[in-house]
Amino acid sequence: MAPHPEIERARTWRFLRPGSLPLILCAGIGLLPLRVQAQSDSSPAYLRDRGTGMPTSMFGTYVRRGELLFYPFLEYYRDHNLEYKPSDLGYGLSQDFQGRFRASEGLLFFAYGFTDWLSAEMEAAVITATLYTAANDPSGAPARIHESGLGDVEGQVRARWVKESERRPEVFSYFEAVVPHHRDKVLIGTPDWEFAFGTGVTRGFSWGTLTLRAAAAYSKESGTFDLGEYAVEYLKRVSPAWRVYLGVEGAQDEVSLITEAQWHISRSVFLRINNGFGLAPKATDWSPEVGIVFSLGGTTR
Repeated sequence: MAPHPEIERARTWRFLRPGSLPLILCAGIGLLPLRVQAQSDSSPAYLRDRGTGMPTSMFGTYVRRGELLFYPFLEYYRDHNLEYKPSDLGYGLSQDFQGRFRASEGLLFFAYGFTDWLSAEMEAAVITATLYTAANDPSGAPARIHESGLGDVEGQVRARWVKESERRPEVFSYFEAVVPHHRDKVLIGTPDWEFAFGTGVTRGFSWGTLTLRAAAAYSKESGTFDLGEYAVEYLKRVSPAWRVYLGVEGAQDEVSLITEAQWHISRSVFLRINNGFGLAPKATDWSPEVGIVFSLGGTTR
């Protein structure tokens, strides 16, 4: 059984414990310069919100040529009606029930811009997940199923085909692969390879920047193609130090509202505070995220 989409975006190393992430974040803040450098006012108006970098899979986050992004962060999931089948858990009955789901992750994300049009990224996580099965589930499944260990390990290659100009939007695409692991763990494991190919367009306006994207997904375990992630995203730079993000993201019949605030503490460091709220019954009820992005190298934003 593939892991529930709530834990699909796991992004940290095996040796890292979730409890150690706050120490990394606090240590990083303690080393930060207190001066904020504003983006150059000479940038074209359509680039004022995001700069010249390529979009990454992190909301409102971009990587420039020669730049390495390093992002340690924490994420939590809370859902009161996770749909499951006891047969997927190894308990025979092929009938849908709804249970309560809780999970917490410590994650790492890396991205590097090879050129103005090509970048790559990697994500991994350690995760602790618990499913409280339904009271009316007669299958014999335990009332509480708890798993912990390595979460998803995945990578992407991203290409920018068309740069934005005064008259045309930016066009980009990406290819994603998720590595199989922990086939015996039904909550956190990935039983086989998973792939996705997506594309999107971005256009900057005086009132903010819009991005539309969609992807097709393939699961080797089931041998089927499905609609992958799709999203409508809005990003606005409201001051030299602050950017705000608003997006609606979905995958098939799971749709969520995403809100985010970014505090750009310096040219090379910024804090991300993110919340996801389920808009559809099958989406995660609440999924907050917090972390610090560190930037090394790269051309001027």
